[in-house]
Amino acid sequence: MTTLIVIVAIVLLVVGFVWTTYNSLVSMRVQVGEAWSDIDVQLRRRYDLVPNLVETVKGYASHEQGTFEKVVEARNAAMNATGSPKEQQAAENMLTGALKSLFALAEAYPDLKASQNFRELQTQLTEIEANIQASRRYYNGVVRNLNTKIAQFPSNLVASQFNFEKAEFFEIEDAAARGPVKVDFSKS
Repeated sequence: MTTLIVIVAIVLLVVGFVWTTYNSLVSMRVQVGEAWSDIDVQLRRRYDLVPNLVETVKGYASHEQGTFEKVVEARNAAMNATGSPKEQQAAENMLTGALKSLFALAEAYPDLKASQNFRELQTQLTEIEANIQASRRYYNGVVRNLNTKIAQFPSNLVASQFNFEKAEFFEIEDAAARGPVKVDFSKS
């Protein structure tokens, strides 16, 4: 009788462990999805703001068509990027670089820098960029927690049984994207 109780207790402990570990992994996977959704919301806000920013700058620097086209192309590419965080981050890096060029261009036009509309759009974009960075940090933290749980023993046994996969971090891989944008006005 005692052996039966011990066997039942062990089975219950194993089932309890698998149950709680599985639910924990599911919860973390949902958090990763939610965190990615938060990034997407902030990116959409940025995409909506970019055309207004471009139109404002166009009024002051209409001869800089190439810069405007690059910003619009980068925005469209970022909006249409779907799939993995790696694909999205590549498109976002292009848009960030194009926006840096646009702001560098604005530095050459004192009237534009003094424009209330431009300053307001610039402030909004700065706030959105800060929100995007916060969302990325949260997403990467949740991904780290999930990936750690998937890799650690003994939860890795449950994760492999139920095909849980590690999530991708959202980070800048291109070293050039980390540096300053080079702007050359001599080609005007």
